[in-house]
Amino acid sequence: MPANAADRLLQHYVDNFRRLPWRVPPGGAAPDPYRVWLSEVMLQQTTVAAVTPRFERFVTRWPCVEALAAAADEDVLGEWAGLGYYARARNLIACARTVVASGGFPRTEAELRKLPGIGDYTAAAIAAIAFGQRAVAVDANVERVTARLHGVENTSRPIIRSLVDAMLPAGRAGDFAQAMMDLGATICRPRQWLCHACPLQDCCAAFASGEPERFPERLARRPKPRRFGVAYWIEDRGSVWLVRRPASGLLGGMAALPGSDWTAEMPPASQPLASVRHVFTHFELRLEIVAASEAIGIGWWQPLATIGAAGLPTLYRRAADAVLASRKALAAA
Repeated sequence: MPANAADRLLQHYVDNFRRLPWRVPPGGAAPDPYRVWLSEVMLQQTTVAAVTPRFERFVTRWPCVEALAAAADEDVLGEWAGLGYYARARNLIACARTVVASGGFPRTEAELRKLPGIGDYTAAAIAAIAFGQRAVAVDANVERVTARLHGVENTSRPIIRSLVDAMLPAGRAGDFAQAMMDLGATICRPRQWLCHACPLQDCCAAFASGEPERFPERLARRPKPRRFGVAYWIEDRGSVWLVRRPASGLLGGMAALPGSDWTAEMPPASQPLASVRHVFTHFELRLEIVAASEAIGIGWWQPLATIGAAGLPTLYRRAADAVLASRKALAAA
């Protein structure tokens, strides 16, 4: 690896960096740790395209960590609806309150890692980007770029971290982390890579091999197990009955249609109003939406005209949309 590889990468970043609402331009003022933290939590397993408008809504509503810490849980969870991985939202609330109670964000990777919802990558990214600390931030993009540069098929995290650390330039950990992320997101992509535009092409082992797609090695995906459940559609005078899911567990604290537990057993045959299929990280769910006549549990009546403002996560928003679409189709028949 040429000694100036990091310099070339940084210059490419200066010339081509992605303009994102949580970033400051290279060489600009120090970024706001709140915005860096919030963006990194939102970007966990979620695309930049999906996060960008939601991030802007969040910081408009809660422009600082103190404002977020003071917000009602239900408001934050409702604003998060649709972003998925809802444990992140619960951790976001807990982290904001911990940060405010302790007087601000810690500056080191080790101390950041102690906060709710912050793992190794997120702690390193915040330390490097927000505070200029020497920290090795390895996400999926950085892992892929590093594996291809060095011709490494086995992406063992210690190996990748060691290789990234060896490239890390003194005093520019934040720019380097973002430069690597951008390279992986825009040029060294999983598919349809653009080697001709890469500033590191001449020192890339994967490019030299003629088979960049071999790096890193792709593991075969295991089929997801299936689960089944029933959700109840309880409607009265233009409103539908909603409840809030238990605080812990999947979709914890989110607004929802009342319903059964999700099990491996298919529910008894019925005539559902609609059904939806939804894929979670570890399983696939088939949810049948069945009409019921009386309110179940503790909840509230949500006017159908404002169902979009109820803070329903994607699963239940799709369920509601499916019922309303089915009703519309029947009316038109």
